[in-house]
Amino acid sequence: MKQGRTLAGLGKELERQRKARKDFVADTRSLELASSAGRSELAVIAGNDRQEFPVNELAHQQISARLGIPYRYYQKMQAEQPRLLDENVNTWFRETSERRMIRIMDGNVRAFLSDRYRRLDHLELCAAILPVINTMKGASIESCEVTETHLYLKVINKRLKAEVCTGDVVQAGFVVSNSEVGVGSLKVEPLVYRLVCKNGLICKDYAQKK
Repeated sequence: MKQGRTLAGLGKELERQRKARKDFVADTRSLELASSAGRSELAVIAGNDRQEFPVNELAHQQISARLGIPYRYYQKMQAEQPRLLDENVNTWFRETSERRMIRIMDGNVRAFLSDRYRRLDHLELCAAILPVINTMKGASIESCEVTETHLYLKVINKRLKAEVCTGDVVQAGFVVSNSEVGVGSLKVEPLVYRLVCKNGLICKDYAQKK
């Protein structure tokens, strides 16, 4: 993982995202896709209230997978026959109705998930784990980043180190990663960090996830 943001910068971005996010749980019969010129909007309809949101690529992939439409064909319809895409999606929304969670960020649909999806938002996760990291003697956050799909924190403990061969010193650490949009679970993975190349080896056999 590259250096990414400072911890202060990460906190500022997560605070911004908290204000910019919105979630709906809706029956698919109250959803409607409308596409044109390679762009799609998803309408969430509740009585006389209708809210429309542009759909990002990940949400398109999740809609495609849930409705059983091969994604390459989904993309072909979106590019060449947008009305056909809308007819396919909206028909299956009605015919295979279920409750889904629609996650919105900055006015765009970022995820199309089960209504039972257990949300663990990045800001709340950081609020829980950063105080614990601060109590670890010698521990420091080497790098952190938030992307459209994941949060990453790489923590190194400079007191836990060993020389595996002459001049090659390693330190112990771990990587925390989380997704708010259904792309993987919360994971904590042990890390062996080589000072000589400023790189790390993640030990997946000992990882914990939930």
